[in-house]
Amino acid sequence: MPRYRLTVEYDGRPFCGWQMQAHDLSVQQVLEDAIARFSGEDAVTQAAGRTDAGVHALGQVVHFDLEREWDPFKIREALNYHTKPHPVAILTCEQVGEEFEARFSAIARHYEYRILNRRARAALDAGRVWHVPVELEADAMHEAAQSILGRHDFTTFRASECQAKSPERTLDIFNVRRESEMIVVTAKARSFLHSQVRSMVGSLKLVGEGKWTPRDFRAALDARDRARCGPLAPPDGLYLTKVDY
Repeated sequence: MPRYRLTVEYDGRPFCGWQMQAHDLSVQQVLEDAIARFSGEDAVTQAAGRTDAGVHALGQVVHFDLEREWDPFKIREALNYHTKPHPVAILTCEQVGEEFEARFSAIARHYEYRILNRRARAALDAGRVWHVPVELEADAMHEAAQSILGRHDFTTFRASECQAKSPERTLDIFNVRRESEMIVVTAKARSFLHSQVRSMVGSLKLVGEGKWTPRDFRAALDARDRARCGPLAPPDGLYLTKVDY
């Protein structure tokens, strides 16, 4: 059976997340419905990252199999037609070998979190950023972020419902920079725990406000205690930007 790889962009606001749910609309359902409409086949899609409700994607990677061979260009065009009016766009489509798996073949995932740091609320970017009106110190946030690079037990920054077998992860990149009124947090790891990025960003906000020091941030990690985590950052500002293979 020919296998196809997609790069997908979507606005996460209307969806319950990537994964199919019984009573809510998911990105997976929109894609699988679109595949069925053009091909007549009930394909099952697999994504590199199962994003939560409200989380966006600029470079989600998905694979699926079809019984019939199709021109990848025609698949992309057909999917972009049949996913309307949902905010889902297929950026690329290519045929790949049967050994490729969007989730298990990935060697790194990149996320970006955007904080609009100004007094005025977001008008154009509402639902796509976390609006924080109190001025944040981005340099202190970056210093704190650097203190947790490497392999650690991330229990503190792990959702209570996380189903991963181990809380240990290796954080390769965790940077904070200011771009005018926007604070941008970038993170890279082979894989992340459930809500790990949002948990880390929520705690970094406390550092930016001066309520925590960078040492406090590292101490929260070392405590391996979810109760030591700061407030969970909302999904609005989180983007899956890229997946490496």
